[in-house]
Amino acid sequence: MLRLYIIGIAILIIAILANGIIIKLGINSWYGFIELMSKQGLSAFNSISIIDALWLFIGYPIVLGLGYWLGDKIYSFIF
Repeated sequence: MLRLYIIGIAILIIAILANGIIIKLGINSWYGFIELMSKQGLSAFNSISIIDALWLFIGYPIVLGLGYWLGDKIYSFIF
């Protein structure tokens, strides 16, 4: 259970950092995309740029996966 907690904290920290960085870079986050979808519906997919789509559907999952990996390594280092 402690392992999952440490991994969860690592993912959370990585997600917060990633969101802060992409907002500074002007790339759409999931929050912005969901807001866009609530206004435009499915046509929101046509409104996002290629960079936004690459980040949301490829980059962000990879970054969160790295958060998992980092949390697992931290747990292994401690225990």
